[in-house]
Amino acid sequence: MSSVEELAAKTNDMFKKNELADIAFADGDIKTGISLVREARAFFAKEASNRGNNPDDRAMFLDLYKESYFKTAPYVFEDYMMALESKRPVRERFYQPRRKKLKVIVDAIQELVDDELDELFISQPPRTGKTTLVLFLATWLLGRDPEKANLYSAFSDTITTAFYQGALEIINDDETYAWHKIFKNTEIAAKNSKLNTLDIKRKKRYPSLTCRSLYGTLNGACDCNGFLISDDLIGGIEEALNKDRMLSAWSKVDNNLLARAKMQAKILWVGTRWSVVDPAGIRIDLLENDENYKNVRYKVINVPALDGEDESNFDYDYGVGFSTDYYRRRRASFERAGDLASWLAQYQGEPIEREGVLFNVNDLRFYNGVLPDEEPARRFAVVDVAWGGGDYLCMPICYEYDNGESYIVDAIFSQANKSITQPLVANKIIQHKLGSVAIEGNNGGKEYKDAIEELLDKKDYKCRLSAKNAPTTKAKSVRIFESAPDIVEFWFLEDGKRSKDYQQFIQNLLSFKILGKNKNDDAPDAMAQLVKAKYFGQSVKAHVTNKSYF
Repeated sequence: MSSVEELAAKTNDMFKKNELADIAFADGDIKTGISLVREARAFFAKEASNRGNNPDDRAMFLDLYKESYFKTAPYVFEDYMMALESKRPVRERFYQPRRKKLKVIVDAIQELVDDELDELFISQPPRTGKTTLVLFLATWLLGRDPEKANLYSAFSDTITTAFYQGALEIINDDETYAWHKIFKNTEIAAKNSKLNTLDIKRKKRYPSLTCRSLYGTLNGACDCNGFLISDDLIGGIEEALNKDRMLSAWSKVDNNLLARAKMQAKILWVGTRWSVVDPAGIRIDLLENDENYKNVRYKVINVPALDGEDESNFDYDYGVGFSTDYYRRRRASFERAGDLASWLAQYQGEPIEREGVLFNVNDLRFYNGVLPDEEPARRFAVVDVAWGGGDYLCMPICYEYDNGESYIVDAIFSQANKSITQPLVANKIIQHKLGSVAIEGNNGGKEYKDAIEELLDKKDYKCRLSAKNAPTTKAKSVRIFESAPDIVEFWFLEDGKRSKDYQQFIQNLLSFKILGKNKNDDAPDAMAQLVKAKYFGQSVKAHVTNKSYF
């Protein structure tokens, strides 16, 4: 058989798989249908790529590839978005330029639809596409199951009205979107722009979609048995700073919004996290800690502005997102204003309470990276060892000068395992010519010290290493609190001069609360240890001087 005949036979086989997929879908075997279509789609995509020198063949296979998305669009959310926007140029589409970043969220939404989850929490920075993604979801839900009643809620009528109008646009604009091609013979049966409701196929007591603000009339407006979608239930920083307003918002959510959801309804929380006591935060705490909710299947996804490498998570294709430089400048602006809490909440999805924060950026001293023009009197560091569980290994490195001024010149702040951090610690010791390093001895610290000593011996570098247990007579938070007046006397690198680890180290220090929960407290704990190491070193030097050993 010639290669042309083989290709024809293979292509014919893929046509048959498409036909079998239609049969599977008709019989309700969705999983098999999706699998068959995906196999054919991969073949069509490969052949389209291979036909670069034959425009007609390439166009044929490319059309077959595009059409395959329409077969699976009613069942797969991502495929729906690909099919929905197929008429638009790629650079003008919403999903494709953002796919590499939003895919993890889209997959989680699919889990919710497929009854693998009961609730899903999504946190993203402002203007990164979360509301548009939810809008696409709502129009998909309307087409695939018009009999279900879905409820969309946000903090203001302006947002819910815009959402309602956006849904109408996607359904009605056949020049831009392919909604009617995906959901054939499916039309809007009724709509009410005053109440922001619309019905698909037939008018019902509880509309297919109701868009209502959290502070609007929810009672009796919708008996939600489809999706309950909450989108940015907190209006902004002013509301977030008012604890009474936050508790009032939760009361509205608990008594009015959640009360609209029937047992089988799926709940999707989308928004920018402002506070640990915002509605999403309170709900997460309930699911995590209340025995009555132990069987609720839920997932929390937070996509921060800057990732662990301090790079943008939203640098989308075609320049439609936000660059690393943009977010770093935003962070610098918040830090200069002494409001790192807002940066962490709005952009990193790590809400912290401003009340009870021990260190404020205005209390710390910063230098521009230029050290005094003299040799340091001491170079030392401490290591707060981490063994997993979300903790960070923290190693602030200090140069102390004869006038007593101390500079934190570098820092390690890493969740990596010991195979990575141990060589990193050893290399930092050699790089900065450290004379002494104190390693917290608790939980395997002595073993960690021995490993560092072995690495230094191999490189013939001498450093005085010690491993002592942290005192058990005082709580860690008390030790940090007592060390706070000394911690603020150190000089820290200013923003723009810091490494990724140093930046995370500073953020962790500024996030620490003396009362309440801390996600982790490794930076302030390490600084408290560094204070102890500093004054211990000074007392040893004074003692040696008095004994005339110099």
